[in-house]
Amino acid sequence: MATFIMTSPGNAQDDSAAKVDDQLGYFLGFTVGSSFVQQGFQSTDFTVEGMNQGLQDALSQKDPALSDEQLQEIQGKIQAMMQKRQAEKMAELQKQGVLNQEKSALWLKQNAKVEGIKELEGGLQYKVVKEGEGASPSAEDTVAVHYTGKLTNGEVFDSSVERGQPAKFPVGRVIQGWQLALQKMKVGSKWMLFIPPELAYGENGSPPKIGPNEVLVFEVELLEIL
Repeated sequence: MATFIMTSPGNAQDDSAAKVDDQLGYFLGFTVGSSFVQQGFQSTDFTVEGMNQGLQDALSQKDPALSDEQLQEIQGKIQAMMQKRQAEKMAELQKQGVLNQEKSALWLKQNAKVEGIKELEGGLQYKVVKEGEGASPSAEDTVAVHYTGKLTNGEVFDSSVERGQPAKFPVGRVIQGWQLALQKMKVGSKWMLFIPPELAYGENGSPPKIGPNEVLVFEVELLEIL
């Protein structure tokens, strides 16, 4: 499924960053650490001292302090550990997905009773905030929009409004709920969209901000067809 949600990196800096003497070393360490996190390692898996020793030996082009057999054994342990963590993560996601699916269905059922709510194919709910007078885009068109995306608890996960810059993208490249709505909207329109999981990110979600089977709430203003 095509995605459109865009995130902007934070600009806040910790005061400690200005106190880093070896900025190159810090950059390398932070990059490696971030890579470890993405691979599933945790801070308790190893000691900084042990890693420093291995790093120094490698940079000094020394022979490893561990035998080939020990190195192979460690590799096997790492593989088994990561497989276990991945399985646990998948099981938790599946469990959360079932719970969210029930919550989403109930939420949409209640939302459908709200005054002004209409429904399109696939269960996409919407409310017209302002009706435009321009043309409606096709799936092949590129559009400029302003939007704010929230979860049903009100938490904002993405907003072009907050960034102060409209988003531009091909209609056919975004999530299905947006594709359906945009082709019904006219330039100048502003709609509230209530998108069921099946027309958004489904059972996989879009971690870390959007969980599995989450309803997404958007305020969308169609600014122009490019």
